[in-house]
Amino acid sequence: MATREKASRDYYDDPGFNYARWWAGRGYEHHAEVMAIRALLQGRWFARAVDVGGGFGRLSTVLAEFADVVTLTDSSTQQLEISRHFLAHHPHVTGRLMAAEDLDFPAASIGLVAMIRVMHHLPEPEAALAEIARVLKPGGCAVIEVANSAHAVNRLRYLARREPVPAAACDLGMPGEIPFVNHHPDTVAGQFRAAGLQVRRKLSVSNFRHPLLKQVIPARALLAAERVAQEPLARACYGPSLMFLLEK
Repeated sequence: MATREKASRDYYDDPGFNYARWWAGRGYEHHAEVMAIRALLQGRWFARAVDVGGGFGRLSTVLAEFADVVTLTDSSTQQLEISRHFLAHHPHVTGRLMAAEDLDFPAASIGLVAMIRVMHHLPEPEAALAEIARVLKPGGCAVIEVANSAHAVNRLRYLARREPVPAAACDLGMPGEIPFVNHHPDTVAGQFRAAGLQVRRKLSVSNFRHPLLKQVIPARALLAAERVAQEPLARACYGPSLMFLLEK
């Protein structure tokens, strides 16, 4: 675990890689995630929220719409430094250096925990999920995004090979040492239950992110379709990303 954590930290601390700039040109994906978070949390309010692995704070400001204070946590000092500039006008959001598997908060002290685009780097997410469950208050909520190995296109690929989609985390074979995996939704549902987190709602996210679609269809139209599709397509685990609302 320590080796994986160090690899991930080194990847995001690399001076040649700026995660904030990486999001340039990915407006559709960003707005699709914002849309999903707002839909899942609509009507809820929390005293304290934590954005686990929140990077430079891209979604911490969205969580601040539902909480008095938000703590962004990340294992990368570079990401936290970028976040200080990105969040300069958001005094209710602060950053702290810590890993997902070792959250420095008292047990049962947090109302809302979000973990978006972090499971991608967790082939074995049990430790991080246990920490989320530990720090959540009874009845507290978690919003967790999962890169979906059983999305529609992947299911067709495996069907053509007459093979089932693997239940275990699928290594995407990215260069370097950093883990980069997709997860089967049935497997992560079991991992959630084992951690004491119950699935209350699920959305399918970034359903139309194909480069060709983004080139020929205006962003406003794509996002309008995304808004309508997130809930019904979740039943088929259609999209490349699934966002879960969980309750302790």
